[in-house]
Amino acid sequence: MEYTSVAKMAEKWGISERSVRNYCATGRIADAKLIGKTWYLPTDAKKPERANKKNSTPSLLQILRKEKAAKVSGGIYHKIQIELTYNSNHIEGSRLTHDQTRYIFETNTVGIENEAVNVDDIIETANHFRCIDMIIDGATGALTEKFIKELHSTLKTGTGDSRKDWFAVGEYKKLPNEVGGNETVLPENVADEMQKLLANYNALPTKTLGDVVAFHVAFERIHPFQDGNGRVGRLILLKECLKNNIVPFIIEDNLKLFYYRGLKEWDHEKGFLMDTCLTAQDRFKKYLEYFRIEY
Repeated sequence: MEYTSVAKMAEKWGISERSVRNYCATGRIADAKLIGKTWYLPTDAKKPERANKKNSTPSLLQILRKEKAAKVSGGIYHKIQIELTYNSNHIEGSRLTHDQTRYIFETNTVGIENEAVNVDDIIETANHFRCIDMIIDGATGALTEKFIKELHSTLKTGTGDSRKDWFAVGEYKKLPNEVGGNETVLPENVADEMQKLLANYNALPTKTLGDVVAFHVAFERIHPFQDGNGRVGRLILLKECLKNNIVPFIIEDNLKLFYYRGLKEWDHEKGFLMDTCLTAQDRFKKYLEYFRIEY
């Protein structure tokens, strides 16, 4: 019988290493063996079924929906709204600070003095908060072209781009574009490529962290919209993690260069991007531990 490590099985199943070790320790994985202090699992081991939902602790998605509905301040919903919005927008060039982003979310007002601020940065920040709500509300639904276009429309509505004739808000791009100096899919081919990508992804019976990240890479290489692809892509990452019981992750601004390198080098070395995502995931686990949310 061939065996594998807890880390590799955790990635395959899309759960934490701690959960895998708990499965081993409680006898829920047949033929798992403990050597010293390290567990090893059969490579063909099946992920144990989740406990009856009536007896299980609430999932992260359930907690997010509850906090969103109750407008809870200072919880994990509040944290994700600010951290994901600030970092995702900042990666794309927003000049709003973390404190300014927090102020807009918490007060729905703009408290900026003695400095020039790009109006689009403010609009896209407010819009991004709405996008996260869309993700939470629609997390368990299928990932479709319609949903992705609605995300883009929500993100870009009311911006300067939305007033440009050549910029299609909520629709695929009309003009060719590049990302990082690399060519992307031409406008006339975007619809076909997106349909193929979604069909292949949705056909997967189960989805691991690696599957979700691979989809993200393919999406960013298609670059279906004129602008906003990075933020829409990272919103999709959140949705698919929540749907598939994978600990989410936020690419923080200080991981940006590693993130870009991972996207570029994916075909040659998947480890660059996976390591970056796992680092971000470890940081997110700290949030969950602070708020006493099991994962």
